[in-house]
Amino acid sequence: MNDTTPNLGAMTRDVRRGLRWILLVWVALFSLSTHAFQGKSNRAVNLPQKTTDIKVPIGIRESLWRKRIPRNNPLSTGKVALGRGLYFDKRLSVNGTVSCATCHDPANAFTDHNAERLFWDGRVGSLEEQAKQPLTNKFEMGMGSDDAVVARLVAIPQYRRAFRLAFKKEGITIDTIAKAIATYERTRLSGNSPFDRFITGNNNAIAEAQQRGWVLFKGKARCIECHTYTPASPFFSDFKFHNTGIAISDKNFESLMNQVKKVQRSDDQAFNLLAHTEGVSELGRYLLTRERKDVGAFKTPTLRDIELTGPYMHNGSQKTLLDVVKFYSRGGEPNSNLDERMRPLNLTDQEINDVVEFLRALTSDDVLRETQSAKPQTRSSVPQ
Repeated sequence: MNDTTPNLGAMTRDVRRGLRWILLVWVALFSLSTHAFQGKSNRAVNLPQKTTDIKVPIGIRESLWRKRIPRNNPLSTGKVALGRGLYFDKRLSVNGTVSCATCHDPANAFTDHNAERLFWDGRVGSLEEQAKQPLTNKFEMGMGSDDAVVARLVAIPQYRRAFRLAFKKEGITIDTIAKAIATYERTRLSGNSPFDRFITGNNNAIAEAQQRGWVLFKGKARCIECHTYTPASPFFSDFKFHNTGIAISDKNFESLMNQVKKVQRSDDQAFNLLAHTEGVSELGRYLLTRERKDVGAFKTPTLRDIELTGPYMHNGSQKTLLDVVKFYSRGGEPNSNLDERMRPLNLTDQEINDVVEFLRALTSDDVLRETQSAKPQTRSSVPQ
């Protein structure tokens, strides 16, 4: 990838020739990887079989992916290409230095190795909702208002044409902008990992240490209790919120909770400012629910491609996978809201190493190749 203005026609031709597709991780994913398969409204649409040339990788059932595509935002080749153009276009930021890809960089497995600026609190319920917020948030792309975003794109002839093709009479609105970006993101699927080949019958796909780690993952290490895996839900997440004790100590939570109570949840601008305020973000899910049980609770991230997306936890406090597994082996950090599942595991050094090796087996071959070949994004400006 580079910092030049996207050529939408070329992108459409690229899509027609077929792309390799991977899933964004949230952690995030976050926020991207989990949202790609979340939400129940406007779902379950039957798509034409030849809508695009997308190939769903081993490890994800195509029927599972297709039925999560919103009824009001069906997939099309032109919309994918348009969304890709928007995703990499810095003109969507107030000063022309930031695109979606600046923080969700293909060279970093669609992260920026900065865990602090993701939607770990579950504040949105779909990729479409997620795509809107960074555009106007002053801490991210900073356009200030939906109208400013729309005006920026309306002034660009190539986008006027592309939106007419993708959305017909709807044209360029904040909703169609979000739908296009979400459509592209929805095609980023993570599969074809050594684990996927192992679980579908190739016993030699992962090493002996990784096989021992898988047994521990399901058993003594108890990872699977929150990072759930089944063929019907192969995302290694329960999509729920848990307090593991990360960053919970030495915080004046009563004072922080009082700050939150003064802000109306319906005031998006004030809420986004609060969510980026030092300390307040540590309240986690409480920011949205205002329920004490949710203090310090954060969404369970996917583990796919986890070795590529450090540092870890919502605040990046665990630098390596070894640090993460040791943290859980200790039972997390005690606090009054600690999840009941958190207790010492007393894993041996060998067992810890085996779990880490298993986590590395969750790296998609396709994602790994893309991270190795993609040019890292920069914050150099482009003409407005």
